[in-house]
Amino acid sequence: MDKREHIDYWLKIAEKDQDMMAYLVAGRRYVQALFFGHLYLEKIAKALWVKNNIENIPPKTHNLLKIIKEAGLDLPTEDQAFLIKLNQYQIESRYPEDIDKLYKITDKYLTEEYFNKIDLIDKCLRKKMQ
Repeated sequence: MDKREHIDYWLKIAEKDQDMMAYLVAGRRYVQALFFGHLYLEKIAKALWVKNNIENIPPKTHNLLKIIKEAGLDLPTEDQAFLIKLNQYQIESRYPEDIDKLYKITDKYLTEEYFNKIDLIDKCLRKKMQ
């Protein structure tokens, strides 16, 4: 695959995660919805990483800040702080000792707040894609 095909790949599979987010919210599966929200932004960020780097294979990490920084992007401090919080849904939701804490703090309102922020960061990242 050439560079454009790699970028298109990441963007295409991100759309599937976006669909899954909506499905999970409708089913009131908020922790899982935010897990897919993280995956969604991760794939958009990896598309940008490919765009902004010589290589076509992004790093095998789930850390949103690491991917974004290695893509040469600079986000406002507030957005960086949000991504740190969102990272916990990718990492901590995988381990039984941590997931209970996420279930306790994640409700419909927090999920809506996070989805609004995910949408804003998505728009910001997509502008940088152009």
